[in-house]
Amino acid sequence: MTKDTTHPAATTRRGALKTLAAGAAAGCLPLWARYAQAQTSEPIRVGFQVHRTGIGAAYGRWYDRTTNAVVQQINEAGGINGRMVEIVAEDDGTDPKRGAEMVEKFATQHNCDIGFGTLFSHVVIGSAPRAGELKLPYFVVSEGHHVASGMLNRYTLQPGITDVKSQVQAMAPYVSSSLGKKVTMIFPDFAFGHDHRDYFTEALAAQGGEVVAQIAIPPTETSFTKYFPKIPRETEVIYHVMVGPAVLTFVKELGEFFGPSRPEMFGFIDSLEAVELASPGLEFLEGTYFWEGNPRYAQAEQTEFDKHYRAAVGVDANGASVSDPKDISTYAHMFGCWETLYTVKAGMEAAGYQGPGDRAALIEAVEAMTDIPASNEHPQGAKLFNGKTHQVFGHQYISKVVDGKLVLQHTTSIEDTFYPDEVDYTTQPL
Repeated sequence: MTKDTTHPAATTRRGALKTLAAGAAAGCLPLWARYAQAQTSEPIRVGFQVHRTGIGAAYGRWYDRTTNAVVQQINEAGGINGRMVEIVAEDDGTDPKRGAEMVEKFATQHNCDIGFGTLFSHVVIGSAPRAGELKLPYFVVSEGHHVASGMLNRYTLQPGITDVKSQVQAMAPYVSSSLGKKVTMIFPDFAFGHDHRDYFTEALAAQGGEVVAQIAIPPTETSFTKYFPKIPRETEVIYHVMVGPAVLTFVKELGEFFGPSRPEMFGFIDSLEAVELASPGLEFLEGTYFWEGNPRYAQAEQTEFDKHYRAAVGVDANGASVSDPKDISTYAHMFGCWETLYTVKAGMEAAGYQGPGDRAALIEAVEAMTDIPASNEHPQGAKLFNGKTHQVFGHQYISKVVDGKLVLQHTTSIEDTFYPDEVDYTTQPL
């Protein structure tokens, strides 16, 4: 990472971010970063807002597993500024109201240094205002555009995973040029799905394409057949993104509806996260395409960083648990937990973080980050963090189902995901 010269108060500590983010050995760190916390043995407490129940439970289980793996690795390497990291986990039920209550508990009962981990966008939107009021740094691992849109606050950041607006902007040219220009969208009827609806429709139009129908489905729906007759005959491409425990039912019923004469299909892997691709009834997916935030299957040109990460979280080359080949991970998303906590580590070390009194300094240190190179700490790929919008930008992956596995077809550039800033959080008071 490079020093952000737009911040006049940027310090030598912030300049060290380049070294920290690159995963330099502890011996290369400045003395203040290694020993600033020598006077305390208190752990750094991370309030982990985890979807253990509710529609986000499959993601929550793997976010939990990934978070425990990264904390173990950080602690085995000496922790953060010589202090161990302790996870304080609370189940928010994938519910916005409970999410806000969890944030309050982290700040007022558990004495947490930060809040972390939230995925589902409606829970982020329900929780972030309280984090801002309590001045609790809130590092979300979501994908909604709510952070970068400016609707939240300076204490809410998304530095470890890209947002829907950048993803669909990078996908639209491929869909339009390779699959078709008349698209029907099927998406969940809440904030995350609305981001897909709004930003893909806009991005496809810019490519000369047209969304001919938008089909919103409640995220708690358990049967989907009644929605499919709404798909216009002129449809050339089905664009689908579905979430929740019924995703397998969704894709099975979609296949049953079309039979052998389906249009082209482009899905976001959310429709199949935690689902075995070889499940009976999914044969029709052969030859269809998916966006992946991180390729589930180890590819022919797998990086050493991906090998390291898979081993640490206990995921095999097919994206399943090494202890149970039927236990499929949420591989396209959970890397965000790993990368976010390494970003927190870099920020705390750059800020000389000692405790809650340094929360503002932590926010400023993360805002000063820019280039994030691919590494064991950032195995999904290189990224660029925008300190003004609190949003990270990175590569996107398009895979095709070939012989029952997802095979990478196209990797976007980081530049493909850029859009104009909509907010400058650094102008807000801390």
